[in-house]
Amino acid sequence: MIEVKGLTKTLPNGRKLLNGIDFTVKKGEFVGILGPSGAGKTLTLRCLNGLLKPDSGSVLVEDEQGKKHDICQISKKELRHVRERIGVIFQGYHLVKRLSVLENVMIGRLGQISTLRSLIYGFTDKEAEEALLALEKVKMAHLAQNRTGSLSGGEMQRVAIARAIFQSPTLLLADEPISNLDPSNAKVIMKLIRPLSENIPVVGVFHQPEMTAKYCTRVIAIRDGQVTYDGDPKLSNQTLADIYGEELSQIEQHEHIASTPEIVRI
Repeated sequence: MIEVKGLTKTLPNGRKLLNGIDFTVKKGEFVGILGPSGAGKTLTLRCLNGLLKPDSGSVLVEDEQGKKHDICQISKKELRHVRERIGVIFQGYHLVKRLSVLENVMIGRLGQISTLRSLIYGFTDKEAEEALLALEKVKMAHLAQNRTGSLSGGEMQRVAIARAIFQSPTLLLADEPISNLDPSNAKVIMKLIRPLSENIPVVGVFHQPEMTAKYCTRVIAIRDGQVTYDGDPKLSNQTLADIYGEELSQIEQHEHIASTPEIVRI
């Protein structure tokens, strides 16, 4: 479980980027965060991972023993330990292109082993087998030895998901994981992420209401640094208008393009 209470972040000029963000996500939930550009979605996600410290508020995260840690207050050493079990899927994949697919997956556990062991011994055969199993879950095991730089965008994102699975996380965060993908690959990625929420909380930032409606169990909307909606992922036209305002026409145009059948040349 992750419990967020009263997150605030203010610029020196007084502008509030986050203004009292509150929500809780439990195991079994896949929560999509929606909102217009600059609303505070990614800032909120950075607070959940300890990459950004809010001015006030708390982020309680459970570790593998069920103990809760407020990552806004713990020491840097404790934070590193907690973040070892927080899986993150980025928009830009964050993979080392010169390494093999398997090596990129195994990098996910570098923080869980000592520096000496990583330099001298590397990973064990058992860990390599576990990494292959993670690749099998995303249907990428057959490319385990390929250089990552040779993969397509959709394939790279599947490797990033396998890396997160290999971490054995207690929480999974996804920062715009389908923004760079075509509709077909975006659906593949959402179908891979959804089952992961059966065992851990999953929170993702998205710009595609049609995708969150289909694959998420719940949607949270952030506008002007505040939660303005928290509930059913299937949103009415009025709710979408309240969330996006002037950006709604761009969202509708994107949905129209995404729903248009592809023309296949033969």
